[in-house]
Amino acid sequence: MLVVLAFIIIFHITSIALLFISTIDNVWWVGDNFSVDIWRSCLTNGTNTVCNDIASSNPSYQAIQTIQATMILATILCCIGFFSFILQLFRLKQGERFVLTATIQILSCLCVMIGASIYTSMHDQFHPELKPDAGKFGYSFVIAWIAFAFTLTNSIMYLILRKRK
Repeated sequence: MLVVLAFIIIFHITSIALLFISTIDNVWWVGDNFSVDIWRSCLTNGTNTVCNDIASSNPSYQAIQTIQATMILATILCCIGFFSFILQLFRLKQGERFVLTATIQILSCLCVMIGASIYTSMHDQFHPELKPDAGKFGYSFVIAWIAFAFTLTNSIMYLILRKRK
């Protein structure tokens, strides 16, 4: 049982790290001379890189703010879920399930799915100055979807897991 708990803790910490990386790093949409995320867009001219925050004048600013909010909320919920798991680990009686932790992880999973889905469907509208054909999804976007899978798997593991000797 100790091995299972260690695996779940490592899996959960990995989920948190993936969420932090995908939310913070500037590689959601990349091209030859630019990189874009949910916070700013950076253009590279030779050796100079100029980064600009996404302005409220952007026609899709509300959708971008929705993505920002859901990714931040997913990260916070995943961290709260981890602390909830640690507390329940010592408080639950044997044979009980980690329902609270599983619920928090499912909410985190849903937030990641909402944010990544919105970005998937609207990424070409977020930065009209960039040609949609000129880029491709970056590794932060891929990591967001991997974090979705990890948080979903983690929530299912918490629902199934019972505290045993």
